[in-house]
Amino acid sequence: MYYKSLKPLIIKESEDYIFINKPPFVSTLADRNDTVTILSLVKKYNEDYQICHRLDKETSGVLLVAKNAEAYRNASIQFEHRQVDKTYVAIVDGLHQFQEETVNLPLHTTASGYVKISHRQGKNAKTIFNTIKTFKKHSLVSCKPETGRMHQIRVHLASLNASITGDETYGGQPLFLSSVKKKFNKGKDEEEQPIIKRFALHAQILSLTDIKGKFISAEAPYPKDIEVALKQLEKTK
Repeated sequence: MYYKSLKPLIIKESEDYIFINKPPFVSTLADRNDTVTILSLVKKYNEDYQICHRLDKETSGVLLVAKNAEAYRNASIQFEHRQVDKTYVAIVDGLHQFQEETVNLPLHTTASGYVKISHRQGKNAKTIFNTIKTFKKHSLVSCKPETGRMHQIRVHLASLNASITGDETYGGQPLFLSSVKKKFNKGKDEEEQPIIKRFALHAQILSLTDIKGKFISAEAPYPKDIEVALKQLEKTK
């Protein structure tokens, strides 16, 4: 989908910050393959505003924008000191009953951009997982990363044999209607398309303290593709 303005993406605004709901398939920062990015929309909205962190292109959800240099610095310090509270939600393959399941495995980004667990080269990374709901062959999982490494949630879930649905890079399987619906008939010559055309990861909640020390938080509603996937999975429970 093509976005012309930042305005429809705004979910919450304060004196110093804007919380937006980043759509999937839109890069956060400059991308040579994309004319429209969150950065380009932010700069078009106000040249002085700055993005405080990034989400992977396929990941949807809450993203923080600072309206001034002081607000940006305030958020940066909290990100650096792991004081920003982040909650993601993922649909994962398989049935899992995570209760405060903590993964503390160091991650190393290879030259190709693939991230692997490496006790020798990796930087420390910690994520806590809790199962929200299980379906027939999938689970909905809450993910709280305490560090902010690249692909952290994706790799840590894969280490638990709970790869994110659709995340083929790290062992996830596409979600097809035929795999969840008993009497699904596709045309003889048709190639079936997955219900969700990306890995099913959504940044749901982001919380921090503002310049005045006041706690601020925002929750991003699910995008349409995750809503549709959950609706189909719900029918097969």
